[in-house]
Amino acid sequence: MKLSQLKKIVAGGESDRVEFKASTGQRTSAAKTVCAMSNGLGGYLFFGVRNDGRIIGQTVTDQTLRSITSEIQKIQPPVFPEIRTIPTGADTSVIVLIVQGGGGPFSFDGRPYMRLGPTTSIMRRAEYERRLFEHMHASQRWENQEVEQGITLNDLDRNTISSTFNSARQLGRITADAEDIAAILRGLGLFQNGCLINAAVVLFGQHEHLKVLYPQCCIRLARFRGIDRLGDFVDHRQIWGHAYHLLQQAQLFLQNHIPIAARVVPDEMERQDRPLYPPLAIREALANAICHRDYTNPGGSVSVAMYDDRLEVISPGGLHFGLKPEDLARPHESRPWNPIIAEAFYRSGIIEKWGTGTLKIIDWCRSGSTPPPLWNERAGSLCLTFYPAQPFDKTATPQVTPQVTPQVTPQVVALLKACRQTIGRADLQKALGLTDREHFRKKYLKPAIDAGMIELTIPDKPRSSLQQYRLTKTGLQALRQYDSEREK
Repeated sequence: MKLSQLKKIVAGGESDRVEFKASTGQRTSAAKTVCAMSNGLGGYLFFGVRNDGRIIGQTVTDQTLRSITSEIQKIQPPVFPEIRTIPTGADTSVIVLIVQGGGGPFSFDGRPYMRLGPTTSIMRRAEYERRLFEHMHASQRWENQEVEQGITLNDLDRNTISSTFNSARQLGRITADAEDIAAILRGLGLFQNGCLINAAVVLFGQHEHLKVLYPQCCIRLARFRGIDRLGDFVDHRQIWGHAYHLLQQAQLFLQNHIPIAARVVPDEMERQDRPLYPPLAIREALANAICHRDYTNPGGSVSVAMYDDRLEVISPGGLHFGLKPEDLARPHESRPWNPIIAEAFYRSGIIEKWGTGTLKIIDWCRSGSTPPPLWNERAGSLCLTFYPAQPFDKTATPQVTPQVTPQVTPQVVALLKACRQTIGRADLQKALGLTDREHFRKKYLKPAIDAGMIELTIPDKPRSSLQQYRLTKTGLQALRQYDSEREK
């Protein structure tokens, strides 16, 4: 790095990736920042630059550099930032530490740190444990652990194993020949060192006695009457079985409950049919929920809930590796939580790789005249919400009522946009930049709820400390109408 480059970086001020220290007398504080940057995106730390950005330099000796290195060695696991000196005068220099991000999580002197803008702070314990768990997940996952003693190849669905292999061969995703069932499982990474792993049971386990050992291999399917779970069931089932069986049963359940609109077009022999929800998008959502869910919780299961106004596919376990719900609506890196299970689904043509599945869901909704789906995290689960297709007759498309439209001011728009993902009251108030809680509640929150633009996640306990809010179909329409009027 040259002095000109240094000046350019310093001119931008401190940030989550840039930190100034006047001298190596602050090396302990600097080492905490190095730890924090290592837990983040990396960055630059400068000795010899004041907080106001003035470059002052300092005298640099071998002992100076050794003292920095000694302090950094208190970071565990070890980090090795690149250390450079840039002359700023006859006998002064700026010391630059170039920190690489990623890996870890790292701690300094027994405490983990993270960057929040230009500030270094102690990482919350829950965040540290989450990162540590994700780091260990690469090698120590539930899916790659050996099955319970006594489970053998005879407990697996051989017909489904063979059809999975044949589908993969037809798609060119398996090229080797298979001599027997064990060979197929080895090729799929499900038979390791002469032992089956949990992923094999998830994908192909079929015998009833496995239900006691793997109760999480089930799916809950419900059709509610009304728009919440307080209404009666039209249909309710809980099905146990392997992943391919659960996917099939969920599709059959929805086929029985999703109505199909039809119209006859003049001068055409065939009628046009339009399901209320796009089948390909629903199938992809179900497959993703089954193969990416958290299987460590014996009581957890994938859930499908159909209401009068929406369809929800809920998968146990939130997002990992820094992904947020909004990231799923744009190109993103594919880092499956259960890569072995996901690989089997991919090879058999059930899902695609490279993080394209969520984008295809959006495309299928668009081509089926269905509003964009919404992802949000809810009580440790990931929920994907689909909204019904628009009617064939555009004049019949529901519109936001005149009473609602005048209320859609820029601040209300900010509130609605924040509610695209499930959000708590404090964060919602912060998104609007309001400090008076009562004013926020009376002026914005309650009117939006009364207008049906947002709804409570726990409607029967409105004062619950766990209460959160989310956008409704009416709120989504209000946002669209607002954006449309601005474009005119």
